[in-house]
Amino acid sequence: MSLTSGLTEAFWEYERALMANDLDALDRLFAPEATTLRGDAGGLLVGHDAISAFRGARGGAPARRIVETHVQEIDETHALVVAITELDSGGRGQQTQLWRHDGTAWAVSAAHVAVAAPALDRRVWRVVGDPLEPATGTGPLSGQTVAVKDLFAVAGQRIGAGNPAWLESAVVETDHAASVAALLGAGASLRGIARTDEFAYSLAGTNAHYGTPPNPRAPHRISGGSTSGAASAVSLGHATIGLGTDTGGSIRVPAAYQGLWGIRTTHGAVATEGLMPLAPSFDTVGWLTRAPGLLAQVATVLLPEDTAAPGELVTVPGLLDLAADDVRDAVQPLAGSADVIDWPVAEMPAWLEAFRVAQAGEAWESHGTWLADRLDVLGRDVRSRFEIAAAVTPDELRSARAAVAAARDEIRERLADRVLLLPSASSVAPSLVDAAGLDAVRRSTMLLTCIAGIGGLPAVSVPVTTSDRLPAGLCLVGPAGSDRALIEAAVAQQPHRSR
Repeated sequence: MSLTSGLTEAFWEYERALMANDLDALDRLFAPEATTLRGDAGGLLVGHDAISAFRGARGGAPARRIVETHVQEIDETHALVVAITELDSGGRGQQTQLWRHDGTAWAVSAAHVAVAAPALDRRVWRVVGDPLEPATGTGPLSGQTVAVKDLFAVAGQRIGAGNPAWLESAVVETDHAASVAALLGAGASLRGIARTDEFAYSLAGTNAHYGTPPNPRAPHRISGGSTSGAASAVSLGHATIGLGTDTGGSIRVPAAYQGLWGIRTTHGAVATEGLMPLAPSFDTVGWLTRAPGLLAQVATVLLPEDTAAPGELVTVPGLLDLAADDVRDAVQPLAGSADVIDWPVAEMPAWLEAFRVAQAGEAWESHGTWLADRLDVLGRDVRSRFEIAAAVTPDELRSARAAVAAARDEIRERLADRVLLLPSASSVAPSLVDAAGLDAVRRSTMLLTCIAGIGGLPAVSVPVTTSDRLPAGLCLVGPAGSDRALIEAAVAQQPHRSR
């Protein structure tokens, strides 16, 4: 078969369909097999259906033109096409396609797309430097770099809170937040200010204004929020430490989704001066790293000496069953070796509802004055939560706080000095193209994460891997004030975790 028999026409038909976002034509021009490949800097897609779903969700490819093409014949039914592209926005790229003729027509069986890297990935960073702020001292963190969640004050910068309207009206900070100053004083430099979900009121990382930070450990899946930008910066290797907050799981969830180590600290253990609140009864400082040793090093800088020691490891089968099968199976090898304790699993929906109402009421107390006539500046998901928050009455808030206090007492009494093992999140990172399922994932995850949030307890997320080689998290929840030792306990389990 001559390569002139339809290949050139098929190539240009594909290019026209790409620029017109003609999804039907693109589907037809990619081989229908489950082994069809498409890769780019964001990761590899395997299978025609996965590629089709990706195209349907992205809203079209950037405008470009073909400036050069090269064709190499492999055999009578296969040819390699390499094309140099020039983006309308500037810069050149390259696409490499393996075309196959099935006896009737040509179709792409494998493709790789390369474009010039952006100078600044605005999904990850709001402001970045080299460094943005140098270290102010030397110490255990010398040589480390920090991505700070856009809720912490950085002198000379504004707090953006993940929302353009808030950023526009924010004042320039005159001092660093206490935890930022402590890290700089211990030798770390500040790489930049990283994106967050709006007002930190989400667990997804899908910011409606700036996009979803990439998840390099699970491409084409969400990053996890609300410490989303800092988590991605660490996962990508742009920074070594991600400084963030955890109210309902915003350290533990991105840690699980991206295969990172993360800690939510005992409530009140780390100073919160210079930190924008969401729900002060639950807000706490935390951080993420790629390796456990650095997680512990940061603890020596930000945390006081422990006031409690963690005891035996325990687990609750009913809590493991709240997770998807693949996540449960990934944490089971370690959790299965722990003692089983009794736990009121049936009461947990009521605990979560009390947490939800108390968090919502406090979120409106924190931001309602500014948001009252500006709810339209928020993305749909966060706007819906603040609309619910605005409707929480003082009596409902008092009742919820009382229920939370009772649940906190029960959690602390049942655990005492023991360490509870449970999944950090109920699932692996959901697909970017499955936005409709995020609310269900949020609820099932918060049934797990609310235990530490309500209890005001420290929680360390240890990376594990599912049978499909996707990242997940095993969480260790310890007694209040045992943060440093809890990290040591988590590190001690590392050789036994799923791989």
